[in-house]
Amino acid sequence: MLCNMLPRVRLTRNSSRNWLRQMLLGLLMGALTCAKAEEGMWTLDHLPLEKIKQEMGQEPSAAWVDRVQHAAVRLAGGCSGSFVSGQGLVLTNHHCAAACIEQLSDSTHDLIRDGFMAARPEEERRCPDMELNQLEQIRDVTEAVQQAVAGQTGADYTRAKRAVEARLVKDCVAGDARHSRCDLVELYQGARFQLYRYRRYQDVRLVFAPEGQIAFFGGDPDNFNFPRYNLDCSFVRAYEDNRPAATPAYLPFHAQGSVEGEPVFVAGHPGRTQRGLTMAQLDARRDVEIIPELIRLGQLRGYLTRFGEQGAEDARIAHTDLFRVENTRKALLGALAALQDTSVMAGRAQAEQKLQAWAAAHPDLAPGTRQAWQQIAEAQGRYRQFATEYQQLEGRAPGSQLGRLARNLLRAAEERTHPDAERLPEYTDAALPRVEQLVLSRSPIYREYEQAILTQSLAELRETLGPDHPLVRQVLGRDSPAQRAAQILAGTRLDRLEERRRLWEGGQAAVAASQDPMLVLMRALDAPARAVRKRKEEEVDAVVRRNADLINRARFARDGDSVYPDATFSLRLSYGRVAGWQLGERRISPFTTFGGTFTRATGAEPFALPARWLAAETRLDPQQPFNFVTTNDIIGGNSGSPMINASGQLVGLIFDGNIDSLAGNFHYDGARNRAVGVHAGAILQALQQVYADARLVDELQEAATAARPL
Repeated sequence: MLCNMLPRVRLTRNSSRNWLRQMLLGLLMGALTCAKAEEGMWTLDHLPLEKIKQEMGQEPSAAWVDRVQHAAVRLAGGCSGSFVSGQGLVLTNHHCAAACIEQLSDSTHDLIRDGFMAARPEEERRCPDMELNQLEQIRDVTEAVQQAVAGQTGADYTRAKRAVEARLVKDCVAGDARHSRCDLVELYQGARFQLYRYRRYQDVRLVFAPEGQIAFFGGDPDNFNFPRYNLDCSFVRAYEDNRPAATPAYLPFHAQGSVEGEPVFVAGHPGRTQRGLTMAQLDARRDVEIIPELIRLGQLRGYLTRFGEQGAEDARIAHTDLFRVENTRKALLGALAALQDTSVMAGRAQAEQKLQAWAAAHPDLAPGTRQAWQQIAEAQGRYRQFATEYQQLEGRAPGSQLGRLARNLLRAAEERTHPDAERLPEYTDAALPRVEQLVLSRSPIYREYEQAILTQSLAELRETLGPDHPLVRQVLGRDSPAQRAAQILAGTRLDRLEERRRLWEGGQAAVAASQDPMLVLMRALDAPARAVRKRKEEEVDAVVRRNADLINRARFARDGDSVYPDATFSLRLSYGRVAGWQLGERRISPFTTFGGTFTRATGAEPFALPARWLAAETRLDPQQPFNFVTTNDIIGGNSGSPMINASGQLVGLIFDGNIDSLAGNFHYDGARNRAVGVHAGAILQALQQVYADARLVDELQEAATAARPL
């Protein structure tokens, strides 16, 4: 099989020589001029080693890169983490594990409020639907994909792309989808394709989580700002065969952390950047995606807030969703500010015009290159015509938890009747273990909350598409959203695990025969959702990929391949230094301390400290660095990423960026962009002095002693 022959990723000076040419000074793939120092989210098989050596004073060795690659993990739900011991122990953010923490809570045990600590191995509690992915191998498959889609357009392109992706992924998984996961990763908007093979861990157990008050101390006012005073960390453990997984590649804790000016590397899984998009794509992203989504999130935020105000239990149930909405809303506001910044957009436009002029002067480029920008612009024009319907029906998953379960049951049953190569990519055989984990999750379902969220979702459907839309009439009839939601919830049985298992195992016959009202609702929505998805894939995505490939080939011809690709939720490495910044006339120090935490505390939310922290104040070193900032280039998805020194030791944990980093989807400003992390020493001292978690401290210290510095 293909992936059985994949070599372990190895970096040598010769293999990276082409990546060590002069970097572009502006934004990636559409940047202003040439890449600035410390800008870039680099794939681990093409690191700019000599550039790093020139700027950081040291070059990562092959052994260092190998350790980092195999120690870094991806949380399938959208975060990062890292192994920190040889027994499967993983460090990530509290907010990355919040869904698990909430799922393990109930009305009498609020683990978000009170925290969690497993005093013995048998007390570690399984997260209902957390999956960890550890990158094992990378293989370039550009030639195979490009040959498969050569000359194809529209529906033919989509079919050819799905077929080659399904074949490559199936061969890569090699019949072991329970333990392996393979993703086809598109780089440079489809100009390069790589196959990433991961070790899949679905038995993940919570080991430690602090109280939410200290994990998110300062709340929304402090979010995306600095100084910060957060213990935004949690520990989980990967298990195999009901035993802690053996993970010999891990990052040992370095309690001393890093000093100002010291190089720091961040290994994580940034979500998606748009630094390589054309101006037409950026305009569409702003107008038909970000602005409408901000309006929607503002309404949802108010809805969730009102639900939580009904009582303490309602507040607990809505907590994680409300945090997610507020965090996303603030991030999108930063992205919108970048797209409305005339200097940023003028620079992007100038860079695009220069590349267009260069392409026009080189007739030897591939046919169609000079028309590629116009082709993409026309595709964006078509997208604007149905973007609202696409986002409402397909772009966002159903808001209700039961709605998401119903959609997965419905689509998995349908897709499994087709050959693997003809399925939606998220329902191929290689992808089904993750879908099954979600469908059969033991996560609690709260009917009152479902009523509220389903009502809001149906009201949003009516508001967005209009009351006269045929689908809205079909779904609501003469009922209000609240009435229809109540009818659906009165009859559904999908909140029962045994019913979902019956439908999953019964496949298409069982699902088709079911008249469960939640499935009936999802059936009504599914056909138009698939239709608008098909339209986007054929009229927009296929056009964009084909023409983006031409644009990027022109860029490579002009500049060489010494640019980093846009982030794709695949493993990347960024390099930077511990450094504060200048904000007007004020100098922002790169460190905060434990002592500053107690000074900042007011006793009122969101600046109230947990009782355990107040009791431990005299035991804590007031000069211990707590949070710190670096110049590392990060975005959303990097939450939980390890911060690593030149010796391959963990010195901190990424949990946020400053307000200027919110524009990171589109550009990087080394003077102001900062990554925010929790200091490794602060984590250890808190475990010792606040929580007295001797078992976890011993494991971390023993792992640090046993590891060989690189």
